[in-house]
Amino acid sequence: MPPVRVADDGRSFVLEGTGRRFVPWGFNYDHDRGGRLLEDYWDAEWPAIEADFREMRALGANVARIHLQLGKFMDAPDRPNAASLARLADLVRLAEREGLYLDLTGLGCYHKADVPAWYDALDETGRWAVQARFWEAVAGRCAASPAIFCYDLMNEPVVPGGDKKRDDWLGPAFAGKHFVQFITLDRAGRERPAVALAWIEHLVSAIRRQDRRHMITVGLVPWSLDRPGLTSGFVPEKVTGPLDFVAVHIYPERGKVDEALATLRGFDVGKPVVIEEIFPLKSGMDDLGRFIEASRTTAAGWIGFYWGDPPEVLRDEDGIAAAITRQWLEFFRDRAQAMTAP
Repeated sequence: MPPVRVADDGRSFVLEGTGRRFVPWGFNYDHDRGGRLLEDYWDAEWPAIEADFREMRALGANVARIHLQLGKFMDAPDRPNAASLARLADLVRLAEREGLYLDLTGLGCYHKADVPAWYDALDETGRWAVQARFWEAVAGRCAASPAIFCYDLMNEPVVPGGDKKRDDWLGPAFAGKHFVQFITLDRAGRERPAVALAWIEHLVSAIRRQDRRHMITVGLVPWSLDRPGLTSGFVPEKVTGPLDFVAVHIYPERGKVDEALATLRGFDVGKPVVIEEIFPLKSGMDDLGRFIEASRTTAAGWIGFYWGDPPEVLRDEDGIAAAITRQWLEFFRDRAQAMTAP
């Protein structure tokens, strides 16, 4: 299982030592259908996770994106959780056996009730220090494995706009989960991209103390572009210098494929671009399929979602959610060979 690196063209990926092109085509494996996060059941239900990895591979995936929760990996500001790190090592070995590369996304606070009170009480400096220790611990445990596709610093980070100090580190919940997280509560007069860049540099340095080989990125919301309206502060051309590639989350809307493609092109800043989240959440499969096909001129990889049930199981279920997920998985399986051809 050769490690993956950025190709010499700076636009795509190759398998190290082989020269063969590698196209990420995979799944976010973020929670089960009941909404449980991976760490909530990876001790008691490990055989189910093994089965899911086999099924993802059978569907044609070569990447699985894993979302690690800070509260499960840090017992105190200076003390990583040894049991969680050991289980992560098991997951990495499972990925090696099944031939899946891992996008390890960290610092999750998806379930607000699971966020340690001591973590919420920290100021910016203290919080960034804990985040660096998290990443040193994770990278130290994973550095030797060829199955690490990348470390994703955080899912959908945001620098607050305006001059008013925030009182909550998390953005609004979606389906009971807080996927958006603020990296500071107080901009303190600083330019938003400057704060974002300093944070990225801080965490990249922490990872590089343990792992100088594997790629690093951060999962950006589509409203990170410097344009009117809501923005995250993570302007791609101003903050992605320390990163190996750009990761963006795009959910095309029905009848707005061209708009989604224009947004995608805004993240093309001279590095490979991976669409790290995509799903027919706001569109039908026809529009999503057109978007994915047209995006191939810009994107170097695509990562959708898998929640534990293959198409054969979903076909026997009633309800729109099961139907949409089944259609997505069938599309993913049918397009896998063409999308990942060397």
